[in-house]
Amino acid sequence: MTAEEAWETWIASPNLQAGSAVVGGLVGALLLLLFMRRVVGRITRSTETELDDLVAETVRLPLAMSLVAAGFWYASRTLTMPDMVSFVLGGTILTLTALYWARALSRGAGRMLTWLSDRQDQWDVVTPRTLPIFDIGAKSLIFVGTAYFVLLAWHVDVTGWLASAGIVGVAFGFASQDTLSNLIAGVFILADAPYKLGDYLVLDNGDRGEVVEIGIRTTRLMTRDDVEIIVPNKVMANARIVNQSGGPVEAFRVRVAVGVAYGSDIDQVHAELQRIAETTEGVRPAPPPRVRFRKFGDSSLDHEVMVWVDTPRERGVVTHRLLTTIYKRFAEIGVEIPYPKRDVYVHRADDT
Repeated sequence: MTAEEAWETWIASPNLQAGSAVVGGLVGALLLLLFMRRVVGRITRSTETELDDLVAETVRLPLAMSLVAAGFWYASRTLTMPDMVSFVLGGTILTLTALYWARALSRGAGRMLTWLSDRQDQWDVVTPRTLPIFDIGAKSLIFVGTAYFVLLAWHVDVTGWLASAGIVGVAFGFASQDTLSNLIAGVFILADAPYKLGDYLVLDNGDRGEVVEIGIRTTRLMTRDDVEIIVPNKVMANARIVNQSGGPVEAFRVRVAVGVAYGSDIDQVHAELQRIAETTEGVRPAPPPRVRFRKFGDSSLDHEVMVWVDTPRERGVVTHRLLTTIYKRFAEIGVEIPYPKRDVYVHRADDT
């Protein structure tokens, strides 16, 4: 064998080709990382927006990983080994690559969506309240795409699966109507934002609590007794809900009913109630507290003290302070707070 033939034989050696592919993939990955850092990084840093920086950072490592995986995959196809070993090795390499891409894209999508939601003056579609919808949609697409490429990596024919997807979808829809209704209602709740985390809601059945979680299927309320109420989103979407934290400000009005006996000095009562409302801890100075004479009751002159507190959470404690102070003060100045009284008359019947 001549030197030229020996050289050609050595060049055509599968071991050499496999090693060259692995080394080429590693070298290509290093060069790519260097290019992304020195050239692409300099370009993205010179721009005003940070979106290109996020994109470059998201794809930098997956691209390098893909070059390394390509070298190992080519080596697995070149080396002489049993078909089953070559098939398993190649499928494993492609699967790991797809999973790595999915992980990187999922994180990158979340960071980019958060960046977009923080700039509502430029992007009015992606906002903090619609962010969960876009996040779930992006991750769902990434999951479906990853599953598709993994199936292709293992030579699984997905044509039959796609053909039967319609039938399976119809059957699944009938079997999970309530779940799908809750999911759709959750999407509309997140998009329409009738309430948000931290709001105090009163449901149509009288339950009241703070919104602690808005999920895609349920909404969770925490009552003042530390009891968690889990309400399906379908119910929340169709129920009449009072949002006590809604409106332009979060301040909440507290109303306290007070009755005094007939014959009381009405001017003194009004002045005392006004002073108590203005000096009670937790009452906002603006809007100012008000005292109103509401009606002539059966046994009392009915008044109402109206004050504002910072949040609905403070309703209970401020009501307690007002009632306690009113009762003590009225007892000091001799203003009677009437209560129901019953007179019982006993008649003795004549013997006849």
